[in-house]
Amino acid sequence: MTTAEAKMTTQMPSHEVRCTTVLSDTLRGYAGVSGAEFDIESGRLRLEFDPRLLSEEQARLLVRRAGERAWARVTQCRQKSEATCAQCAAEMGDALLQHYRQMAALPAEAQVRFSHGQMEVALPGVGGASVSHPRHVKATPAPRPRLGRAQLEVLFTVITLLAGLAAWLGEQLGLPGVGGAALYLVAYAAGGYYGLLDGLELLRERKLDVNLLMILAAVGAAFIGQPAEGAALLFLFSLSNTLQTYAMGRSRRAIEALLDLRPKTATVRRDGEVVTLPVEELVVGDRVLVRPGERIPIDGVVVDGNSQVDQATITGESMPVAKGVGDPVFAGTVNGNGSLEIETTHRAQDTTLARIVQMVEEAQAAKANTQRMLDDFEQVYAVLVLLGAVLLTLVPVLLLGHEFQPSFYRAMTWLVVASPCALVISTPASILSAIANAARHGVLFKGGLHLEKTAAIRAVAFDKTGTLTVGKPRLQTFIPLGVWDEVDALRLIAAVEARSEHPLAQAIVGAAHERGLSLPEATDFQAFPGLGVEGRVEGMKLWIGNARMFARRGVPLPENVRSLLRELEGRGVTAMLAYRVEDADWLAVIGVADALRPDAAAVVQRLKDAGVQRVIMLTGDNERVAAAIAAQAGVDEFHAGLLPQDKVALLRSLRAKYGPTAMVGDGVNDAPALATADVGIAMGGAGTDVALETADVVLMADDLEKLPFAIGLARAARRVVWQNLVFSLAVIVLLVALAFGVRLPLPFGVLGHEGSTVLVVLNGLRLLGYRSQGFSKV
Repeated sequence: MTTAEAKMTTQMPSHEVRCTTVLSDTLRGYAGVSGAEFDIESGRLRLEFDPRLLSEEQARLLVRRAGERAWARVTQCRQKSEATCAQCAAEMGDALLQHYRQMAALPAEAQVRFSHGQMEVALPGVGGASVSHPRHVKATPAPRPRLGRAQLEVLFTVITLLAGLAAWLGEQLGLPGVGGAALYLVAYAAGGYYGLLDGLELLRERKLDVNLLMILAAVGAAFIGQPAEGAALLFLFSLSNTLQTYAMGRSRRAIEALLDLRPKTATVRRDGEVVTLPVEELVVGDRVLVRPGERIPIDGVVVDGNSQVDQATITGESMPVAKGVGDPVFAGTVNGNGSLEIETTHRAQDTTLARIVQMVEEAQAAKANTQRMLDDFEQVYAVLVLLGAVLLTLVPVLLLGHEFQPSFYRAMTWLVVASPCALVISTPASILSAIANAARHGVLFKGGLHLEKTAAIRAVAFDKTGTLTVGKPRLQTFIPLGVWDEVDALRLIAAVEARSEHPLAQAIVGAAHERGLSLPEATDFQAFPGLGVEGRVEGMKLWIGNARMFARRGVPLPENVRSLLRELEGRGVTAMLAYRVEDADWLAVIGVADALRPDAAAVVQRLKDAGVQRVIMLTGDNERVAAAIAAQAGVDEFHAGLLPQDKVALLRSLRAKYGPTAMVGDGVNDAPALATADVGIAMGGAGTDVALETADVVLMADDLEKLPFAIGLARAARRVVWQNLVFSLAVIVLLVALAFGVRLPLPFGVLGHEGSTVLVVLNGLRLLGYRSQGFSKV
C-alpha cells in the first residue's frame, strides 16, 4: 500500500482531465482491484476486489484515502463543466477492468458507496463498515453556471438550425460566399461541439464511438463541397442527442422526485419545547409531531395518536393504512385526518425513502447482460464501419478508376447509416424506464440483470409462513362443549390466555377483543412449554392445551372430542382443548391456524395462467399442515419439514428440473434460499433492512399482488428490448441497402439514422406507463 499511496499522491491530472479518468488515476496501482463502475451523478462506486490480494485493513485504507482525493478532483472537474458523465463513468470502469485483467484469480465483490470523501465498503465474509477520512473537510460547492449541458445542447441545436438554414438560403439567393462560409462554420461548431469533445476523449483511450463517426461524416460532406448536407447531418444529430438526454432523464427524474416528497423541516418536541428543525438534524429518539394532511418527514414508530397514512410512495399500496401506537411509519408518506407523534428510528440519510432512491440509482447504473454485450459490440462495430468507409473511398478510386467525389460521398453516407446509435441505446432506454416505474409502484429491482432474470423465470417457490399465509395465527374454529355457550367459554379461556405470550394464546385473546368481550382477571397462572397453560378465573381452575397435556395428566378424551381433534388436524389446524378441573367439565375445542392470505390463491392462478410452469410451496411445518395450506393455495407441489439448508438444496434441484427459479420469502430467515435462487424476491421490504439487502427484487408492500406486476413488467421490458433491437438492426440494413441501391442522399440517411434512435428511446419510455393488467406468457 505504500507504493500505491505514493503513486496516488504524485499523479496529478491536468485541468482538462475527465471526471472518470480522475478516479482511474486515483485507484490505479492498487493491486487486488479487478473492476470498477462509477456513477458520477449519484456519487457511487462499485469495486471488485480479490480478497487474497487486498485485506480488509487495506481496503479500508484504500477507500479512506482514495475517497477524499477522488471527490476533491471530481469537484474540481465539476466546477469547470456541468456535463453529465454517466457514460464516461462506465467507460472508466471498463478501463480499470482491462488494466487489472492480468489477475487470473477469481475476484470477490465488494459494495462501496462513495460520496463527499466518505466511503462505505463491505467485503465478502467480513461485513460492512463506514469509513470517513479523519481530516475530511466538506468541499464548498462551486457556484452553479446558469446553463448546464442539457440546456446548452438545446441552444446549440437551435444555433445549428438557424445558421445552417441561413447559409443555405444565402446560397440559393446568390449572396457572397464569405458570409455563407462563416454561417456554415457557426453551424458546424455549434452542432458538433459536444460530439467532437466526447469523440476525442474516447479516442485518447483508443476507443471509437458514434459521435466521432458523425463528425467525420459531416466534415467529409463539407470537404467534397456539400456543406449544407453536413450542416443538416449535425443539426439532426444534435437534435437527436438533445431528445435522448431529455427522454433518458425522465426515468431518472421519476426516482429523484421521490426525495422531493420528504419535507425539508420537521416539528420536534425537545426539552419540553416544540421547535422546527431541518430533517437532517433529527437524531434517533426525537419525538416528531405530524399534523393531519402533512407529509411524514422521517422514519419512526407511532408513540401517540391514530390516523390513516397514504404509503403509496413507499409500498405502492392504493389504500391508506391505519396507524396507531407501535406501528412504523415512513418518510415521504402522507398523514391522514389524525395527529401523530412519532419517535424517530433512522437518520434522514438512512430512511427507507432515501435507501430506495439510492438502490434504484445503483440498479440503473448496473448494466444488464444485453447492454454489456452491446457495449462490447459497439467498439468492434464502430471500427468496422470506419474501416468500411475507408475502403469504400479507396477501392473504387484506386482499383476501379471511379471519380473521387461520388465515391467519397457514398462512403460518408455509409458512415452515417451503418452507425449503431439506435442499437446501443435500445437496451438502457428500456431498462432504466422499467426500473423507475417499478420503484414508483413499490417494487425494487437491484439492476438490469435481475430484471432480465425475472422475465425468464419458469418456476416460483414460495415460503409458506408470512408469504402465502398471513404470518400470524388466527382463531379459526371455536366449538363450545356441554352447557357452555360460545361467548362465556371464549371469555374465560381468553382471560387465562391473556397471561401468556405464546402466539397461539395471542390469537385467542385477539379474537375475544374483536368480539368486544370484557376479560376478567386470571390468577394462579402457569405455562407448560409445548403443552399448554393453566389458571384460575372467576373461581374456576382451567386447563388449556393440546392432547398431550391431558394425556400426561391422565385425563381421558371423550370420543366426540377425539373426533373433533382429528377433523381439525386433518384441515391443518392446531387443535387445543379447554377443561374445567373442579367439575371435570370440557369447555371447548379450539382451532388456531396461520390463515392463507385472501389473495394467495388468485395470485398463484395468475402465475400459472401466465405460463409459470411450476408453483411450489416450501415450509418447515409438518406434512399435514403443509398439505392443507397447499390445497387452499392451489400450488403444484409442496415440501414440508424443511430446515434453511434443506430449502437451499431443494432450490438447486428445482432449478435443474424446471429451469430459472424464483424464491419468494420475507428476506429474513429465507436469506440463504433467496441467494440460491435465480431471482430472490423479498416481501414487505419497507419494514425490514434485511429484505432490502438480501433480495434481488424487493416488494416493498406486504402484498402478493406486486409479484404478478413485477413479473409482468420484467417481461414487458424484455419484449420492448427485443423490439428495439430488431427495429434498430432492420433500419441499419434498410438504410445500407438504400445507400448502395438507390444512392440514398446523405440528409435522408441522417434522418433515418437519427429518427430510428429517437423512436427506440421513446419506445423504451413506454415502460414508464406500464400497469399490471395481466401479463404475457412470452
